[in-house]
Amino acid sequence: MLFINIGFGNMVAANRVVAISSPDSSPIKRLVQDAKEEGRVVDLSCGHKTKSVIITDSEHVILSALPTERISDRLNGLTDNNSSDEDVL
Repeated sequence: MLFINIGFGNMVAANRVVAISSPDSSPIKRLVQDAKEEGRVVDLSCGHKTKSVIITDSEHVILSALPTERISDRLNGLTDNNSSDEDVL
């Protein structure tokens, strides 16, 4: 099973990711709010501003402080998964 680093040492199973989105649009804000009410949100932003919303095949919603493009690149294997997160926060 392949894992991707989504910031601050947190990992997500790459084969479970369905979508990665910016948290700014109204539909994504509603999706996050509904998931919070149902207990399906995992906030892995470690107190930082949420820059990405990851949706999994189990309908869990994961919040990350890394930008959407950075997570997408890691998912596609274009960048080093062990690089420091401090340079993007």
